[in-house]
Amino acid sequence: RPRRSLRRSTHRPTEGGRRASGRAGAMGGEAFFAWLERRAREADSLVCVGLDPHEIDLVPLQAEGRTAPQAALEFCRRLVEATTHVAAAYKPNAAFFEALGAEGHTVLAEVIKLIPDDIPVVLDAKRGDISSTAAAYATAGYEQLNAHCMTIHPYMGFDSVAPFVEDKPGRGAFVLCKTSNPSSEDLETAQLVDGQLLYEKVARLCAGWNKHNNIGLVVGATDVEALARTRAAAPDLWILAPGVGFQGGNLGEAAAAGLRADGLGLLIPISRGISRD
Repeated sequence: RPRRSLRRSTHRPTEGGRRASGRAGAMGGEAFFAWLERRAREADSLVCVGLDPHEIDLVPLQAEGRTAPQAALEFCRRLVEATTHVAAAYKPNAAFFEALGAEGHTVLAEVIKLIPDDIPVVLDAKRGDISSTAAAYATAGYEQLNAHCMTIHPYMGFDSVAPFVEDKPGRGAFVLCKTSNPSSEDLETAQLVDGQLLYEKVARLCAGWNKHNNIGLVVGATDVEALARTRAAAPDLWILAPGVGFQGGNLGEAAAAGLRADGLGLLIPISRGISRD
């Protein structure tokens, strides 16, 4: 199976860290995962740079006189400027910004504005609701914050997925499938009456729901068997695979289990492994 390096590009950022590009965002009518694939090929990378301003990471910046929200913005600015040449996507984690209060929401919007227009932004918010509430979450993420993709829960079925992917050109969703936390097995590996595991059912459902090439899966890189079984259940879907680095996931094993036959289809989020390196 072809392998794809997570960091091969020799391109370096220009114009204060922003890539010069003649193409901005998803082109007219382009599906979200078509755009992500195009970006991955352009950057020759499967790295999704996590923007997670942990409180401990802000201490040195606050010592220079910044407030916590100002420190979070500066922390993320430095990460973006240092990684635009290797980022297939960026993934700001909404929780760390929400923890900063009302200013945190403003900072999150500013951080997303810092990201070059030709690089997809995955808002890690793990929303999960239905009807008008889910639609409001989608509006908040896509229209107010200008994210291109969101992480979401599928527990209530397609009703909780549809508001994020139906009639949303250039927008997408990564659906939680088999997560990287140890207690995920409390529910996600439950065996169903037909013999498949719950997360395999989720993967197959998402493959069927993916009518517009804008649904992917979240599967932890810490569980290589689950990655392989998910890939078998959903051969074409993109997988967001957190857990490499601080959580102990092995990059080579995750790539062997999760890549598609074309060497794509696997997005590896790295946050602390970059910011604390």
